[in-house]
Amino acid sequence: MERQRPSGKKTGFWTKFRWGFAIIVLSSMLAIWITGYSYIYKTLIYTYPDIDDIGLFDDRPIMDTVGVQWPNATSYNKDSLPIETRAKLEETESVAFLIIKNDSVVHEEYWDHYSENQLSNSFSMAKSIVSILVGIASEEGYFSLDDSVGKYLPEFRKGMNAKLKIRHLLYMSSGLDWDEAYNSLFSKTTEAYYGSDLKGQVLKLKVVREPGTKFEYMSCNTVLLSLIINKTTGKTISDFASEKLWKPIMATDQAYWSLDHNGGLEKSYCCFYSCARDFARIGKLYMDSGAWNGHQLVSKDFVKFSLTPNAIPDETKNPVDYYGAHWWLMNHNGHEIFYARGILGQYIISIPDERMIIVRLGKKRGNKTADNHYDDMLQYVDGALKLYSTKLDSLQ
Repeated sequence: MERQRPSGKKTGFWTKFRWGFAIIVLSSMLAIWITGYSYIYKTLIYTYPDIDDIGLFDDRPIMDTVGVQWPNATSYNKDSLPIETRAKLEETESVAFLIIKNDSVVHEEYWDHYSENQLSNSFSMAKSIVSILVGIASEEGYFSLDDSVGKYLPEFRKGMNAKLKIRHLLYMSSGLDWDEAYNSLFSKTTEAYYGSDLKGQVLKLKVVREPGTKFEYMSCNTVLLSLIINKTTGKTISDFASEKLWKPIMATDQAYWSLDHNGGLEKSYCCFYSCARDFARIGKLYMDSGAWNGHQLVSKDFVKFSLTPNAIPDETKNPVDYYGAHWWLMNHNGHEIFYARGILGQYIISIPDERMIIVRLGKKRGNKTADNHYDDMLQYVDGALKLYSTKLDSLQ
């Protein structure tokens, strides 16, 4: 019996489908290339940002000096964390948890491949570091907080852009047309992280709302601050940080700042890589009103300014009491607390009345609370206070 040949209709359909699919893919690739969205390729390959992304990008070192280690307290690691705190640390895939009390390490733990010298992505904790550098640069006379941004960046000299001041950038009230979205392939934040022209990206922004009238958290504000530091000091923000911050606070390990391309611009809103023990120095510096071993690195006035609620209305129309000038603020159970934070639960937490600093690094964070903090951060604070609060000790 003659074998029946397959119908040509089915074969023709799949041939047309393959050609159609190929055309769509090629057209999409061409469109991405023409529109300048080539960063999408990296986004699709690497997906969501990670704490170990240091190898994905070019970087610039923040040089250390002959550092001085934190001393260990006599009670170092002798006390067990509360069950709830440990559960939260494990749930959020923590890699480092450090508690310093009265300038000595009382508790220190690491998970995964991490150790006391392992570098990790700061994410937006870097914003608070940039704020410190702005304070130092302004104190040294490079610029004033009330200077117009256009004085240093020509792209901001006309129209609404001319109303933008450095103070507005620090307060997150710039009114710029920025999209602070982390789960969108086409958001400006995604482009900033995976793109290769961060400077060009932020200099194209337009002020679309009267500066100083609404609090809107935007990473572009921090990038513009770093550009102003670069313009006025003649140094990259990494070199300025090395000279004015990292060496003076006696960091024990070299840090790194990710760049948008080889020899390019620091992603100053994020991506400062350091270890838990050196991150803790940032908390101590501000807990000591900007001084390190008696030497004033950043003025007391700027520290006070940074840690005072900016009182600018947010989307609820209420004045902000949880954010100052690139620092997060809270009153928790009678403790005035300030802290730096990153998107995956990176925290440098200072509790001045307890002389306590907490650093947590990891891969996830908890849920946002009604007052714009996160429940995991509150658990870390409660656990540390339960173990090492001087106030509690005095009541027992």
